[in-house]
Amino acid sequence: MRYFISHKQLLQLTDLTFQTIWSIRASISYVNYTFAQLMEGTETTPRTAPSRIKKIGDAISGFFLMLHRIYAFVLRFFKEVFLPPYEFKEVVRQCYETGVKSFTLITLTGFIIGVIFTKQSRPSLTDFGATSWLPSLVSIAIMKALAPLVTALIAAGKVGSSIGAELGSMRVTEQIDAMEVSGTKPFKFLVCTRVIATTFTIPLLATYVALIALFGGYLNIAQNEGTSYATFIEQAFEPITFVDIWASLAKAVVFGFTIGIVGCYQGYNSTKGTEGVGKAANGAVVTAMFLVFIEEVLIVQIAGWFR
Repeated sequence: MRYFISHKQLLQLTDLTFQTIWSIRASISYVNYTFAQLMEGTETTPRTAPSRIKKIGDAISGFFLMLHRIYAFVLRFFKEVFLPPYEFKEVVRQCYETGVKSFTLITLTGFIIGVIFTKQSRPSLTDFGATSWLPSLVSIAIMKALAPLVTALIAAGKVGSSIGAELGSMRVTEQIDAMEVSGTKPFKFLVCTRVIATTFTIPLLATYVALIALFGGYLNIAQNEGTSYATFIEQAFEPITFVDIWASLAKAVVFGFTIGIVGCYQGYNSTKGTEGVGKAANGAVVTAMFLVFIEEVLIVQIAGWFR
């Protein structure tokens, strides 16, 4: 039995076949797209892991590179500071900038420290009936810790930021490069002189702060207890030994060198224009204060071995 398909039926069959084929192709495309999305989602973690490891590696290598630059900078200072020419006039000028111009701030701060520390210590000693120990307590605290530490913190904020900003502005305006081209030694003239000045003046300022703070403590004690000046001096310096004095001077010398070398390093190596000048000044203050506290702990521990 034969079946005949009309022309209309043939067209309908052809149209149905094409529709089926397009539906199958659309389904295959959707499946491929979904599979690709799933594959991308599973590959997210393997792709980001190497980038994170690379960032950590770059941070570690950058840290050690910075340590190398600091080591080379400090080594260059000790190499050039003993070689001629010697910039005596510039050293004296930097001592004036560092010491004399900080004199008013240092005096006021030292006097306030002596008065406040004495007033805060009196109630505790009064509870135990040991008010007579107040001069000794004030002198021990000021001579051993407060005088060099407070002087270093003030100098880090005032002198360190000034050095960082000054050398940073000279670097970004290419004045240091011009000095190198002209045949002068900018490192010796700009860095060595400032580090020598801070190393020399900070111990003097710390000694002055200790005396001013003791004077402020004496005024407060004489007003409340009626202690004479001779009695105060005798009680204040009785517990102080030469080890305490030398340890305080050593701390002041180390603090002064740290403030000078950190400020010079930050300013001498600043970049990125005026933004770099601000970062140099800020970095000089923050880094110097952080190192001062670390050095305080180390020197106190070392001084304890000689007592």
